Amino acid sequence: MDDVYIIGTGMTKIAEHWEISLRDLLVEASLKAVDDASISLKDIEGIFVGNMSSGYLQGQEHLGSLLATWLGIPGTAACKVEAACASGGVAFHQAVLSILSGLYDCVLVAGVEKMTDAITSDITTALIMADDQEYVAGIGATFVGLNALVYRTYMEKYGVKEEDIALFPVHCHKYAQYNPYARFRNPISVEDVLRSPFIADPIRLLDSSPICDGSAAIILCSENFLKKNGGRDNLVKVLASSVATDTFSLNDREDITTLSATKIAFKKALKIAHIEMNQIDLMEIHDAFSILGVIHLEDLGFAEKGKGTMLIKEGQLEYDGKIPTNISGGLKGRGHPIGATGIYQIVEVARQLMGKFDGKQVPDPSIGLAQNVGGVGGTVSINILKRVR
Repeated sequence: MDDVYIIGTGMTKIAEHWEISLRDLLVEASLKAVDDASISLKDIEGIFVGNMSSGYLQGQEHLGSLLATWLGIPGTAACKVEAACASGGVAFHQAVLSILSGLYDCVLVAGVEKMTDAITSDITTALIMADDQEYVAGIGATFVGLNALVYRTYMEKYGVKEEDIALFPVHCHKYAQYNPYARFRNPISVEDVLRSPFIADPIRLLDSSPICDGSAAIILCSENFLKKNGGRDNLVKVLASSVATDTFSLNDREDITTLSATKIAFKKALKIAHIEMNQIDLMEIHDAFSILGVIHLEDLGFAEKGKGTMLIKEGQLEYDGKIPTNISGGLKGRGHPIGATGIYQIVEVARQLMGKFDGKQVPDPSIGLAQNVGGVGGTVSINILKRVR
């Protein structure tokens, strides 16, 4: 893989932004990234926007051209990328490919979602669009309901208890308290999780990532751009970017407690990056629900199937542990603005590698991974980053 670099990042705080529009969130994060990269807006040759539900919830599509216009750079090539909850990670993948192709030297990739000013029934409808409308949504299944099936099956198959799985959101909230961009900056206990009401049994309120608004953005460039515009310190290189899909719906899978797309995408990424998994120093993984965080640890190969919760119990996921994970607070603590989540994850990994993370800093990391999931594993993106100087 040729060299692609992250030279600027920007984020808005994840919250209920009642007074801020989707457009304003997107522009704010993008301008922050441009400022951080110390480039001109005119340097941007392409724009990629990750988003899932703006057409349904805001009645606003065509986000690429919208952003180009409001940044004051009409004429720039721009598009929206949609892959359900993996929209941000897949948009980043497409942005990386655009530079690797040699077509562009500098691009902006942003993610955005605006959800809190929509009514709950509309959000529920928007989320189940991540699965099959004719064969799944048509029988009344909800997105949280599908994940509840995974949770129940996992407990029965591996004999894992609810209180063990509850350790994952407790871990995430522990670190969200240090992240100024996070939605929920409050520690919680296992007892808090188990006392919270059911959303879809066995998934409880505190097992679930929140409905929220936010936008994050990244400036990517080529080696050629760096040579023309002067060297920079504290660079982060994209070692690998991969995307894989699984059978679309749970009912067609042999084992719903394994997300095959994660395993496939991770294998591809390791091969592209020319590294072994034990070289990864930190991860941001996609814990839309607690059970998914546990399953991802296993599918990525850091624990045997049914043993993912042991990593939490042994302290391996702590900021100074063997494999620091979701030190941002993850989707549960930091928040999950659907189409922006994958970009937030990559920004957070990049800032950790740069040593300027806005929260609990992992000691001297070199290589980091961001995993972003669409649907119940229908699409997975894996992006691996490395600090180069």
